[in-house]
Amino acid sequence: MPTQLEIIADQQRQQHLARNEYNYSDLYSSNNTGALSDGDERGKGELNGNVGSKTDITERKSLVAKNIYNPNFTYDTNNPNAISDGDMKGKGENGTSIGSSVDINERTTLLAKNIYNQNFGYGVVNPNAISDGDEKGKGESIGGTIGSKTDIGERTTLIAKNIYTPNFGYDSNHPNALSTGDEKGKGENGSAIGGLTDINTRVTLVAKNIYDPNFGYGVTNPNAISDGDDKGKGENNTGSVGSVTDINERNTLLAKNIYGNTFEYSSVNPNAVSDGDEKGRGENNTSVGTKTDINERIILKAKNKYGDNKQYPDF
Repeated sequence: MPTQLEIIADQQRQQHLARNEYNYSDLYSSNNTGALSDGDERGKGELNGNVGSKTDITERKSLVAKNIYNPNFTYDTNNPNAISDGDMKGKGENGTSIGSSVDINERTTLLAKNIYNQNFGYGVVNPNAISDGDEKGKGESIGGTIGSKTDIGERTTLIAKNIYTPNFGYDSNHPNALSTGDEKGKGENGSAIGGLTDINTRVTLVAKNIYDPNFGYGVTNPNAISDGDDKGKGENNTGSVGSVTDINERNTLLAKNIYGNTFEYSSVNPNAVSDGDEKGRGENNTSVGTKTDINERIILKAKNKYGDNKQYPDF
């Protein structure tokens, strides 16, 4: 026996089918007249060489009439309008000619300005690429010069200012690289490391530090162990952990906490179980939730017309 939902669905289906011009005796498909290009606005599928709706066909004919290219005059690489023959249309290579008339004229103008050509090509041996005392060439010459005139002049000026030379090269053993009591060298030299300022600063800081090789800071240092002061916090052999402030704060918090070793909080603690107060919510026999939860549930169930004896849905 059909359900109420099935009866309504069948009624709706019959109403929609009545509006559809296609049916089981005239199914819509690629062969249906409504899908084929037969001169109306509906069908666009190919039929006897025709493709598209009436508007499509009319628009295509209009565009084809404007197009100078056709099956008898196709556009390809050999078409006069694709070849460079002195007009503005074709640009394809034609003998030695490439580009439109504008391209060719522009190329001719640029070549006339360029001093380099097939007989005077630019390369690494071209005079304008070699360092020969002018501003053009910078490549190394046979004489060993590198750079333009300006580069060479600037290099000469800088070298004159540099105290280091091939005979007095700077390296890790150079006096100006070693810690010798001046501000230049910082490299390790015996027991000295750093410039003069570095050494003086280190001496000042070490003098302020209470820790030294004879009183090193570590896990066993008194200032690292919890021994009743505010310095050490590490656990000592009596089980104490934290500074005196930490310990006092912990004791204060523990005094406020009603839960402890003899009254631990867990799923069976009275304050976690639903027993008629506002604390516990955990299931207790058939009771779940706080007192407020239970009362709210009773009120909502009283308002709900569905229940164990009348479940939703009700068809």
